[in-house]
Parts: sequence; C-alpha cells; structure tokens
Amino acid sequence: MAKHIPQPTEIKLHQKSNELEVAFADKQRFHFSCEFLRVYSPSAEVRGHGEGQGVLQVGKENVTIEKIEPVGNYAVKLVFSDKHDSGIYSWDLFYHYGLNQDTMWQDYLNELEKAGHQRKSPAAH
Repeated sequence: MAKHIPQPTEIKLHQKSNELEVAFADKQRFHFSCEFLRVYSPSAEVRGHGEGQGVLQVGKENVTIEKIEPVGNYAVKLVFSDKHDSGIYSWDLFYHYGLNQDTMWQDYLNELEKAGHQRKSPAAH
C-alpha cells in the first residue's frame, strides 16, 4: 500500500441502501453505490488493456454486491450480482475513488449520454 494512503479500518456492505462503506484511519469514510463500483471496476474487462480501450458499462443500475473476498491485506475482490468478479479493488483505489467520486460519477453520466444511453432508475429495494 502506498505510504500516503491511510490504513483501512472498516469495510461494510449495506444491503438495504446497496452501498459499500469503506473507512480509513484518517477518519475518511466513503460510501459507494454498487453501481458506481461496478461501472468503475478496475478489471481489464471494464478498463481495457490500454489507454482508450475502456468499455462503457450500461444497465448496471440494479447490480448488487453478493460477496467480498479479501486479497492479501491490500485489496478485496467484489463479486457482483451480474457475475462480474474480475476486479481487484485495492485500498488505494477505494481512497482515490472516494476523493473523486462526484467527478467520476458525472463523467460516467456524461459518457452514457454521449453514447446515447439513458440510465434507468434503480428498482426500489
């Protein structure tokens, strides 16, 4: 783990709100929707194998996290309800995503619009 990233202190899945909460030693606490984490999966399937090769993820409004598996002491693997499970989410990545989540989400919405996709409202749980 990079020295500038505080140690994680807690990871908690809130099934009712469909959010993953990640807390760090510096008192930062981030809440991520399952949809956000799915569309920003660090997997090659989503990001591609090089610059500009990412694949826009659509129709993920109702995806949930079914399982959280530790990967050493530096990351977790998230298993989503659409069976996507190839992304390794490091603590550094969660911290970066937390600090940049609003901008990243707006970028995603802009990309959807540019591609002609309309985001559907998530089903009520």
